[in-house]
Amino acid sequence: MAQPDLTLTASLRPAALDARRGVVRLHPEALTALGLRPGDPVRLAGRRETAGIAVAAGPGASSALLYADDLTLGNLGLRDGGQVLVSPVPLVPASRVVLAGPVEVVAAVSPEMLRLALLGKVLTAGDDVSLLPQDVLPDASVRSLVEAARRSLANTVGFAWTSTLLTVVSVEPAAGALVTMGTSVGWQHGATTHGGPAPGGATPARPGASADAVPVEDAPDVDELPGLRAQAEELTELLDLGFHHREVLGRLGTTISLGVLLVGPAGSGKSALVRAVAARVGARVHPLWAPEVAALTSQAAAERLRAAAAAARAGGPAVLLVTDVEALVPADEPGPVATVFRQVLAESVRAGIAVVCTTGRPEAVDPALRAPDLLSLRISVPLPDQALRREQLTVLTRQVPLADDVRLDDVAARTPGFVAADLAALVREAGVRAALRQKSAETPTVSMADFTAAREVVRPTTMAASTLDLASVTLDDVGGLNEVKQTLTESVLWPLTYPDTFARLGVQPPRGVLLYGPPGCGKTYLVTALAGSGRANVLSVKGAELLSKWVGESERAVRELFRRAREAAPTLIFLDEVDALAPVRGQATDGGTTDRVVAALLTELDGIETLRNVVVVGATNRPDLVDPALLRPGRLERLVYVPPPDGPARTEILRAASRQVPLAPEVDLAALGDELTGFSAADCAALVREAALAAMRESLAAATVTAEHVSAARARVRPSLDPAQVAWLAAYAANRE
Repeated sequence: MAQPDLTLTASLRPAALDARRGVVRLHPEALTALGLRPGDPVRLAGRRETAGIAVAAGPGASSALLYADDLTLGNLGLRDGGQVLVSPVPLVPASRVVLAGPVEVVAAVSPEMLRLALLGKVLTAGDDVSLLPQDVLPDASVRSLVEAARRSLANTVGFAWTSTLLTVVSVEPAAGALVTMGTSVGWQHGATTHGGPAPGGATPARPGASADAVPVEDAPDVDELPGLRAQAEELTELLDLGFHHREVLGRLGTTISLGVLLVGPAGSGKSALVRAVAARVGARVHPLWAPEVAALTSQAAAERLRAAAAAARAGGPAVLLVTDVEALVPADEPGPVATVFRQVLAESVRAGIAVVCTTGRPEAVDPALRAPDLLSLRISVPLPDQALRREQLTVLTRQVPLADDVRLDDVAARTPGFVAADLAALVREAGVRAALRQKSAETPTVSMADFTAAREVVRPTTMAASTLDLASVTLDDVGGLNEVKQTLTESVLWPLTYPDTFARLGVQPPRGVLLYGPPGCGKTYLVTALAGSGRANVLSVKGAELLSKWVGESERAVRELFRRAREAAPTLIFLDEVDALAPVRGQATDGGTTDRVVAALLTELDGIETLRNVVVVGATNRPDLVDPALLRPGRLERLVYVPPPDGPARTEILRAASRQVPLAPEVDLAALGDELTGFSAADCAALVREAALAAMRESLAAATVTAEHVSAARARVRPSLDPAQVAWLAAYAANRE
């Protein structure tokens, strides 16, 4: 019996959850006509053939349309409005899939992680696919695995993992086959999940080498890893001594332990470092992704761990590389799998196998793993500073034709908190934008504008959880407050921008600043302007956001805030309404929550652990309610009074607020500023806004804002400053001097 088919019109209107996930949507009547159920695969034929997962379209959908994303239309070779022949296809699990992709993605993404990203998709040779997991119809049995893959992809590839495209080189046994947990997935000329190297010209493994070992030929060179040379030398010395010079140790009557804990921010190149050093000393690398093992049953996980260790012991020097080890041996609740892992780790180290475990969260790793017979050596990979980012950009752009206006020093200065993976994503995104801009150019180049545009899209991995959207303002946009701006520049921007100068002069930069003053006088706007300088990442917290009724959760939130700040350094932490977060201890009636939060803040600001390249700025209208211990030197040591604006300052604020407003020539801002006694900065901005609204009420076609409109606004907007509060704050500031 012939299979039914339909000819539909392609419509580029995918649902948000469908984008680049291999999903197409059909009207329920079209699904019925094709004999399909939601989740069944379909064959799609346009200028070329591809396949997808069919699900039902939402209310209001047309039965004549096939709703697809840009990736599916590209695989079909069609544009929006093209004709597509849709027909059912048998559900055939793929036995083997081989893919190709950017070099940096191939180096960072393991075959196991790649398989989870493709799980539930139907693939055709020649298709472009994304790393976005197909989570429209998730399989409950692998839901936790897919979520772990999503987090690890964000950590290893960087923010641009959602836009990375791969090419399907081959699919077995047929086109339109479904990727399952039994599918062997691998990189072209690289590693695969099962059964040895992927086909397509892969380099044969050496005799005695495990099929899952990463070929030495794929390892990067240490010279391609700027900033990691000291760590590479330390690891090289250890592995070379343990693999090739054990007889020297024997003559000295000692032994060596090859267990290493490699600590560093996600995307900083820890795995690349291990592969580069292993290639230098002639050792095989056996990668093991800890989240995948942790998601298995206890018995299956134990078998997987023992099989990986046995493969590493099978002939010649070998390195067992365990990525994201905190998933296997968590500090909070280590389970049976953690016990098996410690046993396998001890046996491997005693057998002369090097075991390198990587983590971006050392505090989440069970401390028992640091025993002398386990991971005895800890190597730290630092977050790159500006000079190191400049060196990394030089390596990453070695093959990129840069325009004459590109200044890598400026790019490095504008990318605080970026690790190597983030910089690679930035260069890649800049290249994409340059290609879109110069499709017909014979010699395209990447300009500074492309890097600037890419910077708006690519965020540092360490800030992936931050949704802070900053306005593009700087201190030059702040009217008046010249002394306050100078103080903030010295106390906040200088430590973040010129840490080397402070170190050279032997000066410890200020840890924090407290801004206080009447409401509406620009405290928050000043911090926004500091953030707009682009020289630091910004974490903004309202006072009460960190408070929780659950015991211990508030302190955990404080620790997590400062941990993220250290990872994304240089960082500016803004604590708005800090009096609600850190009131005077011993007076609260909340069961001691705020007292414990204050203690946690004091510990983070001035504790044993160094707070480098992180500046804390607090803002409050009631400085007398802030715990005094928080205001001593070494903490929020600089108290900056933000006074209400005087006449000249009000004039500057009016000019800044009306910069985009077409004022008539008769509007005298200087005279208006002198008249606005008792007006705060917010009141002045509200006056300009109300004047523009008055012009709109008069005529929606109004071209200018006249003096009459300003007078009408003046009658509506009243001053908000409380003279008694202003006098009290001025006296408080005088007593602090």
